[in-house]
Amino acid sequence: MEEKRILDAVTSPADLKLLDNEELGILADEIREEIIDVTSQTGGHVASSLGAVEIILAVHSMIDSPHDKFVFDVGHQAYAHKLVTGRLERFRTLRQYGGISGFPKPSESPCDVHPSGHASDSLSVAYGIAMARDLSGGDEKVVALIGDAALSGGMAFEALNSIGQTQTPMVIILNDNEMSISRNVGALVKHLGAIRTTSQYRETRDTLQERLEHIGPAGKALVNLGRNVKESMKQFIVPRSMIFEQLGILCTAPIDGHDIGLMKEMLAVSLEAGVPVLIHAVTHKGAGYAPAEKDPETFHGVSAYDIATGKLKKKPATAPTYTEVFGKALVDEARADERIVAITAAMKGGTGLSTFAREFPKRFIDAGIAEEHAVGMASGLAVGGKKPVCAIYSTFLQRAIDQMIIDCSLPNLDVVFAIDRAGIVGEDGPTHHGMFDLVYTRMVPNMRVLAPSDEAELVSALHTALALGGPVALRYPRGTALGVPIPDEPETFELGRAVLRREGDDVAILAFGSMVKRALDAAEELAQAGIQARVVDMRWVKPLDADAIRAAAATGHVVTVEDGVIEGGAGEGVLEELSREGLTPKTLVLGIDDQYVHQGKPDLLMHDLGLDAEGIAASVRALMD
Repeated sequence: MEEKRILDAVTSPADLKLLDNEELGILADEIREEIIDVTSQTGGHVASSLGAVEIILAVHSMIDSPHDKFVFDVGHQAYAHKLVTGRLERFRTLRQYGGISGFPKPSESPCDVHPSGHASDSLSVAYGIAMARDLSGGDEKVVALIGDAALSGGMAFEALNSIGQTQTPMVIILNDNEMSISRNVGALVKHLGAIRTTSQYRETRDTLQERLEHIGPAGKALVNLGRNVKESMKQFIVPRSMIFEQLGILCTAPIDGHDIGLMKEMLAVSLEAGVPVLIHAVTHKGAGYAPAEKDPETFHGVSAYDIATGKLKKKPATAPTYTEVFGKALVDEARADERIVAITAAMKGGTGLSTFAREFPKRFIDAGIAEEHAVGMASGLAVGGKKPVCAIYSTFLQRAIDQMIIDCSLPNLDVVFAIDRAGIVGEDGPTHHGMFDLVYTRMVPNMRVLAPSDEAELVSALHTALALGGPVALRYPRGTALGVPIPDEPETFELGRAVLRREGDDVAILAFGSMVKRALDAAEELAQAGIQARVVDMRWVKPLDADAIRAAAATGHVVTVEDGVIEGGAGEGVLEELSREGLTPKTLVLGIDDQYVHQGKPDLLMHDLGLDAEGIAASVRALMD
C-alpha cells in the first residue's frame, strides 16, 4: 500500500498550523518531490520554486491566508504556495492548456492576492494593500516575497522609499539566492554579498539594540530572540551601511531561509513589530534537486526533463531557434562594426547573447532587471557614437516605453530594439505573451518597425536595422525557426517595401512576421476551394508599403493577419492607408481581440484565436460569402 503523505492531507494553509517544525520539514521534502515529478512532464520554473519551499511554508504557518495577504514577486517561486492552497489535485495540469497557471492567479484561489509575472512589483502592490488596510481600519498582515534580482529593479526601490517614509507595518522577505535568470549583476548584489560575511555588526550592536527596544515589546522580542539563535546578535545586527536601514526599514542580518523554525520565529516577531521589517533569507536556488542546484539558469524556466539526469526531453530540432539565429547574426555584425554594443536586462542566455558576451565582453552590458535603465543607457551610448542593440523580450520591453519614446526616438538616435518572444509564447500565459509590441512601436514617431517572416529574413532585418540609422525595432517569435537557408551575405531591405509571396486575384492576405507562413498555408487550403489568395509578406510594420496595399485593394478583398492585439496594430495601419487612398475593398483584420490569452501550447492558442491556417482560411471564406 502506498504510504500516505502529509501533503495529501493539506487542503488549505490552515492545516499547516497543526504541524510542528519537524513535520513541516517532511512536508517540504514531499513538496519538492511533487514539484520535480510534475515539472519533469510539464516544464516550468523549477529552480526558483525549489529554493523557496521553506519560506512559503513558514509564512503560511504564521499568517491566516486569505485574510492575511501573501504577495509574490514575479511568481516563479509559487509552486509550493499552490500545493498548500488547495490545488494539489490540479497541480499536474501546471502551465498546460486549460490547466492551472504557473504564476499566482486570483481567479484560481483567494490565496493568490495579485497576478504576477513581471519582476519588482510585489513591494508596491503589498504596500498599497497595507495602506488600504490602514485606511479601512483592518487588521490584515501583509507579507511580500521578493528575490535579490527583482530587488534591483527601480520599481522596488521606489516602493522601499515610500514604505520607509510612511513606516507602514508590513513584512518583506528578501529571498537572497544570488541568482537571477542570468547571473546577478549590480552594486546591490555586491552589497548583499558583503553583508553575508561582514563583521561590522559589533560596531552597531548597541545602537540597533536600543532602536529595537524603543519600538516596544516586539522589538524587545527581536533582541531577545537574537540572543538565543545561531550566532546570537549577529543574526539580527546589520552594518550601518545597510541600504534598507538607511531607507527606514528595520532589517535582519542574513538568516538561513531553509530553516523553517528560524523563519517562523523571525516572522512571529516581525509581523507584530508595528513597523516595516525586511527579513533577509539566504536560500539555494534549486535546493533539493542536484541538477537544478548545479545549473539554476537552465532550470529557471525549463521544458520537460528526465528526473534522474536532469537532461531535457526535447526532440532534436531540425532548425535553430530564432533567438539563436539572432545571436549569431549579431556576433557577425559586431565583428564587422566595432561600434555595436549589445544590451540585455538579465536575459543574456534567453536573448541569445552568451556568445556575444564571450567574444566582446567590453561591448556587452547586462543591466539586470532594469529595462528602463537599459533603454535609457542605450540612448547615451548612441549619443556617444555607438550602435546599441537592446535585446529584450516583448513583454518586458513594455516597461521601457517611456525611455523608447523620450530618450531614443525623440532625438532620433541609432538604437536597435531586438524584440524577442514576440506574439504568442505558450505556457507562461498572459503576463508573457508578446501581444503589444506592434502597437507600442508603431505609435512612436521616428521609429521604423520590421517583422521578418523567417530566420533568413531575421538576419537581413538586423543588418538593415543597423545600416538604417535612427530607432528601429525588429520583432521575432519564440521557438524553432522554419529551417530556411540563411544567406551567406545578409540583404539590406528597401525601406517600407513588402514582398509578394503568392499570386492571387480573389483576395489579398497581408501578413506580418510569423503569420506569413500561416497565411501561405491558408492560401493552399483556399485554393482547394477555388479561391485564389494573394499573399504578401509585409515585412515592414512601419512604414507600410502603400503600393502593396493599393495592389491588394484591387482584388476587392483585403485581409490582414498579425499575432498581436488588433487595436492600434498593423492591420489598423493598413485600414488607415486604405482610407487615406480612398479605397473601399471589403476588409477583415485578424489578430488578437480585446482579451488576454491564457497559457497553453502556442498551436492550441493560435487555433483558439483563429490565427492558424484553418482559422485564417475560414475567415477569408466568410468575408467572401
